[in-house]
Amino acid sequence: MSSSAPSHDNDMTRHDAGTTRHDDGVVRRYDGLPQPDSDVPQPDGDVPQHDGDVSQHDERNDTTRSGALRGIRVLDLSRILSGPLATMVLADLGAEVIKVENTRTGDDTRQWGPPFQGDQAAYFLSANRNKRGIALDLKSPEGLAVARRLADRADVLVENFRPGTAERLGLGYQELAARNPRLVYASISGYGQTGPWASQPGYDAIAQAQSGMMSITGEPGQPPVRPGVATADIGAGMWAVIGILAALHARRHTGQGQLVDVSLLDGQLSWLTYVAQGWFATGQPPRPHGSAHPTIVPYQALPTADGHLMVAAGNDKLWRLFAETVGCADLADDPRFATNPDRVRNRDQLVPLLEAALRRRGREEWAKLLEAAGVPCAPIATVAEALTGPQAEARSMVTELDHPTLGRLRTVGSPLKLSDTPVHLRTAAPLLGQHTDDVLAENGYAPAEIAALRATGAVR
Repeated sequence: MSSSAPSHDNDMTRHDAGTTRHDDGVVRRYDGLPQPDSDVPQPDGDVPQHDGDVSQHDERNDTTRSGALRGIRVLDLSRILSGPLATMVLADLGAEVIKVENTRTGDDTRQWGPPFQGDQAAYFLSANRNKRGIALDLKSPEGLAVARRLADRADVLVENFRPGTAERLGLGYQELAARNPRLVYASISGYGQTGPWASQPGYDAIAQAQSGMMSITGEPGQPPVRPGVATADIGAGMWAVIGILAALHARRHTGQGQLVDVSLLDGQLSWLTYVAQGWFATGQPPRPHGSAHPTIVPYQALPTADGHLMVAAGNDKLWRLFAETVGCADLADDPRFATNPDRVRNRDQLVPLLEAALRRRGREEWAKLLEAAGVPCAPIATVAEALTGPQAEARSMVTELDHPTLGRLRTVGSPLKLSDTPVHLRTAAPLLGQHTDDVLAENGYAPAEIAALRATGAVR
């Protein structure tokens, strides 16, 4: 910190060395990070302790990693998509993530295919890069002891068991927090840890159905539609990352971890945003509009001579430019369509007129004309077109990683672009139990102990 920088008040004061107790009762090291008081319960047994703040301790010694979360240790007990996606984001940001799988089949998604790449399911490969993998039998005393030791040394734990399962295994929040008070424990479930549905299993499609999302997705008058990706799982994973980062920040001031409780249903309800607010405002049930927007017209995919073109005329100026470019300048002056509220009310009269006009040319020709006029639009790309397009290439949204059996493996890149602590994609998803021996050795297990664990089937 430069001499001209303002000093922090009270509990945020920095010191050159040593520790000090501040007005809030928290002991802090020289770097201003909280350190638990000496009377805070520490993990029992022969588990080695961290020196003060875990992340700072690792920061000084870990020269193999970089990123905003360098030095943060994450124990990933999750499977399928929501939890693995969350821990992959943390790993992309530099955290050390240890993925725990069962010793028999591993993560369920290892069998979710086709498509496969070699003998690896594409689904599993998509959500587990940058992690080290170990296989444990959590139902065995020996496997449970290993998991607890790893949790004792972790900054973050992520699980997506059905509520109550982690507690029955001996890996619940209360038990692990008593051993490691600084642990940020993220629990992702279908319905959260409270409420009448808390004990029910969570599935992406069910959460989408129960949230109202499917009732507003699809074409009017047609059966409800599930989006092409698992929005409830992906959304819950993203909310979990946000909660974890907030809890880690709070820990800098309190010295304590906390429970982060995220549910698939809550996440989908929160994503209703303006749709929910519209229902609060009017009491009218929202309905599906296909590719169209409920409150902006024209803002939808329109058919051309050779495919669909997405048009986003988000205000009256863009509407006029659009109408003039497609040869419908008279419609911009028509009182039925002059303002956006007019166009929303008269959507069913306007859209057929626009569709007839756009069928006179192909989508690429219209795209060039509309872009030249300053009207936002784009042809509907296929997945292949999107991933091989020039913008995806310029933004490194497709990258290659080394896989232990598949060789060079293409994968979707990270959307996070940080100027000073950039994301690094280091390794492809691990094989089942690929790093078991290394992780155990790093956590104090001697070769003979590792061999004994393998002999009992507690690890793989």
